[in-house]
Amino acid sequence: MKILVTGSAGFIAGYLVEELLERGHTVVGVDNFSKYGKTQKSYDGHERYHFTEGDAKDTALLKQLIDDCDQVIALAAMIGGISLFHEYAYDLLAENERIIASTFDAAVWAFRERSLQKINVLSSSMVFESAERFPTEEGEQLRCPPPLSTYGFQKLACEYFTKGAWEQYRLPYTIIRPFNCVGTGEKRALCDKEVLSGNIRLAMSHVVPDLVQKVLKGQDPLHILGNGAQIRHYTYGGDLARGIRICVEDERARNEDFNLSTAVSTSVLELAQMIWEKARPGEPFRYETDTPYPYDVQKRIPSVEKAKRLLGFEATTPLDEALDEIIPWVRQQIELGGF
Repeated sequence: MKILVTGSAGFIAGYLVEELLERGHTVVGVDNFSKYGKTQKSYDGHERYHFTEGDAKDTALLKQLIDDCDQVIALAAMIGGISLFHEYAYDLLAENERIIASTFDAAVWAFRERSLQKINVLSSSMVFESAERFPTEEGEQLRCPPPLSTYGFQKLACEYFTKGAWEQYRLPYTIIRPFNCVGTGEKRALCDKEVLSGNIRLAMSHVVPDLVQKVLKGQDPLHILGNGAQIRHYTYGGDLARGIRICVEDERARNEDFNLSTAVSTSVLELAQMIWEKARPGEPFRYETDTPYPYDVQKRIPSVEKAKRLLGFEATTPLDEALDEIIPWVRQQIELGGF
């Protein structure tokens, strides 16, 4: 199968493209390197990986790239951690609307005029930002109040793009919601502004690399945002890549939406202590709490039964094992000046 992946130089794409290539697919990648700057991936020289540096908002370019593709995976987006939701509230909404509209314009054209079979849209657990039902099942995004953040609201809009394209053009789709992807490859973004967390510059991406870099830099007590009781499901990037690949390959994913996540809940405080004990064994764990950002969702607990029942997908990598990979990588990035 030939698959267009937008945002192919991004964090999740780093796991996904490799997964697709290993399964024998041909991948057409496009990215404008706007988040991290130019990066190198292990698969850059692969004979079945064809990369173009370009902007996913360029519909004419996407039409060229999607011309003979079987499916497209819409990954490209302006994305970051919770701080980005506040620093770039308008840009997140406007930029991501332009990206998804351009991607759907090209996909609808390729479905009608060429051989495209389906679009796969990477949504977000943030569509459940206002949910009060846990575990949160697929479909709850249509029943609970809309997301409060512009990022979450726009991700919900992405799901409505699939609805509109299906109802008007019969373009098949799969909606994929990753939950708190963790792994290697996530560095400080070019657009990050300097924010101090205690005496350490905040890694304005996501909580895992932020806590790891603060622990490795010797922060004591460790500063965490909020009271630490926030619940998340930290899902390893390799597991997510496998789940996305299954959604692409399996006909049972057609016109469905899936939460892709580990089934294990972990509080931020539990996460912080796990990182501390791995990076600084034998030292007493001490922490302080900082004032959280307004959009710091207290619970994000997905139901994972649908993906298991329909697709046979389960995320199997424990957080403990993922941290054994992440901590040495962040340590190396600190030495290289990446954090």
